[in-house]
Amino acid sequence: MRLARFGNNGGGGSGVGVIDGEWLKDVSPALDALPSYRYPLPSVDPLVANLSGISDRIRTILPSAPAIPLSKVTLLAPVANPGKIVAAPVNYQKHLDEVRGDEGLHHQNQINTIHKAGLFLKATSALAGAGEGVALRKLERRNDHEIELAFVIGRTARSVSRREALDYIAGYAIGLDITIRGGEERSLRKSADSYAVLGPWLTTADEVGSPDDLELRLSVNGDLRQCSRTSQLTLKVAELIEFASSFFTLYPGDVFFTGTPEGVGPIYPGDVIDAAIERVGSMRVHVRAA
Repeated sequence: MRLARFGNNGGGGSGVGVIDGEWLKDVSPALDALPSYRYPLPSVDPLVANLSGISDRIRTILPSAPAIPLSKVTLLAPVANPGKIVAAPVNYQKHLDEVRGDEGLHHQNQINTIHKAGLFLKATSALAGAGEGVALRKLERRNDHEIELAFVIGRTARSVSRREALDYIAGYAIGLDITIRGGEERSLRKSADSYAVLGPWLTTADEVGSPDDLELRLSVNGDLRQCSRTSQLTLKVAELIEFASSFFTLYPGDVFFTGTPEGVGPIYPGDVIDAAIERVGSMRVHVRAA
C-alpha cells in the first residue's frame, strides 16, 4: 500500500489517501478508527502506531473511495508527528571520500566514518512534504541536496538485534536531507524548516521487501546528480536500527534518513528536484527562497 497525506490545492485541512497510479483514493474516513487521546499525548504518531487496524479499515472503504487526480492535491509528509528524525552521516564510502576531498563540503571539520561519528538528530520542524517544497535559508552560503532512503518505525523498539530489525519498519519513503554548508554541527545546519523532505508517500514495508539493494536517483533541472544503490550503504537499514535502539527508544512514527551517496551539489531558488527510489516512488520538489 502507498499511503499519502494530502491537502487540497488552495489550502484547507488534510486527509489520507491511497495512491493508485496517477490517482489518489481518499480514504480519510478511516481516520475515525483512530483512538482519541488526552493530555499528555503519547510519544508516537497515532496513524503509524495504529497502522494495522487502520489498514483493515482502509481496505474496506477503498473500493468506493473517491478518486482525485494527484495533480489536484498537495502531497504532505506521510508522517505528521514523528517523535524524532534520526539521520546517518557519511554512510556511503564514495560520499565520505568526496566530503573529505572538498573544503566546500567539510569546512575544516573533522569528518569521521559513521562508526565514529554515530548518528545525529534533525529537528522535527524541518519536516516537509513533496508538494510543500524546499524554502532555502542562508542564501549567502551553499545549500546542497542529498537524496536518501528513509524509513519509518512501526512499533516501539529497544535494543533490537539486526536479525529482527526489519520487523519494526512500517514503511519507506524518499528523504531529501537538505544541508547548509558551514562549520556548525550537522544537526543545526540540516534542521531549517523544510530541510527534511519526506515523500511522496509511505510505501508499506511489505511492498518494498528487502531495502538492501534499491536504486536511488536525483536530478536537478533535468541533470542527473546522484545515482547509486543502497547496497553501497556502510551501515545497512537493519544495522542502523540496531545501533540507534541501543542508545534510545524508537517509537512508531520515528523517521530515519539512512545517508546519501556521492554527487551532492548546490541548489538555488527556482530549481526543480526530481528524486526516485526503486520500489518506493518518485517525487518532484520545487525550491524557493524562504
